[in-house]
Amino acid sequence: MRADIPPLAEVRRITEKKRDAWWTVMLVDPVATPLVRWTAMHTRVTPNQLTWGAFLVGLGSAACFAQGDWRWLLLGALLYHVSFIFDCMDGKLARLTGAGSVFGAWLDFVFDRIRVLVCAVALMAGQYERTGEVHYIWLALAVAALDALRYINSLETFKIRHGMREQIKARMEAAREAHNEAELAFMEDLLRDNPQADVEHDRAVAAGAARGTTVEVTTAEVTTAEVTTARAPAEATAPEAPDGPVVVDLQRSFRRRFPWWTRCRSFLQRHRVRAHLVSGIEFQMGVFIIGPALDSVVAGTVVSAALLLVFELAIIYKLLLSTRDFTRTLNSFGTTA
Repeated sequence: MRADIPPLAEVRRITEKKRDAWWTVMLVDPVATPLVRWTAMHTRVTPNQLTWGAFLVGLGSAACFAQGDWRWLLLGALLYHVSFIFDCMDGKLARLTGAGSVFGAWLDFVFDRIRVLVCAVALMAGQYERTGEVHYIWLALAVAALDALRYINSLETFKIRHGMREQIKARMEAAREAHNEAELAFMEDLLRDNPQADVEHDRAVAAGAARGTTVEVTTAEVTTAEVTTARAPAEATAPEAPDGPVVVDLQRSFRRRFPWWTRCRSFLQRHRVRAHLVSGIEFQMGVFIIGPALDSVVAGTVVSAALLLVFELAIIYKLLLSTRDFTRTLNSFGTTA
């Protein structure tokens, strides 16, 4: 037994993500985290072995789905959840023991995609064999396509946002060299790191006024410490004074149109829940756990697909508004240089 494994509370701090899917936070972490601590203390299981275990249990789930009968569907749903618990445990074990690897991350991603595809084919094939209804074939294709869409959209959105940030940073560096301007910060980072921001806003403004500090805040709020050391220009543009970092808000247009969203997101983040409430994880659980467990495969798939599309379209719309804020921000450097 390893004596260097910390208590459970510390294991939670080390292994659980700061923000995660609500399904993971509520239904997986309470089981997976204690299991990871026990595994690290009493076994020599590696993260890659857990990845393989998750994959094999997922194949067992697909075998159950292929039988078509509700009792097999229920067992398949249970096995799929167990598979997902193992899938979460591999990353936690890697963070706890420092045994993670780049190849392990690749293996985890590839096995996840194969598991979804195999389970989708098996589930819908079993229902087609059971009922003879052709629409199950189309549902299998839809599940595979939507799973691919989710991860392609996530990757491309990340690349575009990263590119916009890098361009702004480069332009800011040039402005600093020419005019000795202030440092740069992004509003998204401030809000992400401070889920209490919405309830701290009034306190921050009052504290800044008491010290005679000019506090300018956009529709999104930051905490007291940040507001007094950073300012967000009205149009998230180039800096005007060197007294603190400039806050560039590439989500300003979105916040203006949906002012309630910042508080909603902050509430969720305080409970470790990602604001993207129906992502790839929730989609899978709706299709492979909720639908089969209720013997309502069509309803579970259609509802999960509709919710996934709504949230993906929201991300695309948010990205569109962000690119407009990005263009205005870049143009502002030219007007203030």
